[in-house]
Amino acid sequence: MKSLLRCHKRSFNIKPYQDLKQLVIFFFATLFLSGGAFAVEIQVITSGAFAEALVALAPIYEKQSQHKVIISNGSSMGSAPDSIPSRLARGERFDILILAAPALDTFIKSGQVQVGTKVDLVASVIGAAVRKGASKSDISTVEALKKTLLAAKSVAYSASASGTYLSTVLFAQLGIADQMQLTAKKIYSERVGTVVARGDADLGFQQVSELIPIAGIDFLGELPAEVQQTVLFSAGITSNRNNLNAARDLIAFLASQQAAPMIIQAGLKPILSPLPW
Repeated sequence: MKSLLRCHKRSFNIKPYQDLKQLVIFFFATLFLSGGAFAVEIQVITSGAFAEALVALAPIYEKQSQHKVIISNGSSMGSAPDSIPSRLARGERFDILILAAPALDTFIKSGQVQVGTKVDLVASVIGAAVRKGASKSDISTVEALKKTLLAAKSVAYSASASGTYLSTVLFAQLGIADQMQLTAKKIYSERVGTVVARGDADLGFQQVSELIPIAGIDFLGELPAEVQQTVLFSAGITSNRNNLNAARDLIAFLASQQAAPMIIQAGLKPILSPLPW
């Protein structure tokens, strides 16, 4: 019997069990640290220019990654309660910001967005619209645009990047700043196209990607090239993000060739930027 026990002890080698246990612990620890294997919620806030594209792309990303994209909306700049600066100032937390590149640069300088996480996603231009069925005014040349602006009884423009350009640069460049103070109004917390569609403005200007999804308006076209403003919209990862790898993974998808067709369909030009990490 003693001989049998000695034989049994020799045949039962505990080391493989210990090695397997250590391997399992290492495997799950690696997955936990990487964040790559577990589904997480990615909190994203985007300005209007990229909003429609993100809504279309999020389900595709969720299906292939298993992560959940939680989308919030706000203007790139301004003091409206739902603007991105206002929401961050109130302490709201997001993993990713998508907004006009100059505004994102401000958040990087303030430390609210991590250095080395900025990725340019799309180029966006400004367009104009009138209420559906209204006379389609001509904005094809600079002179035609000027005449159309002066003839309109009311003009609406956004409280974000495109509206800032119109009110501080374009109107003055056209020599009509004083006249536009009487007829033009800044629209807060609402799409310009929606204001035009219900007849509260004769003419509206906003990023093309924010105008074309709105029902009840006719799109007139883009501003003439000589006075057009092209704005880059970029993504950045906040300093208080919950999962760095998941945030990087989503941005990589949004900046990929796979996402490009739906971005074009949304009225934007994909940049296909290299990733900084």
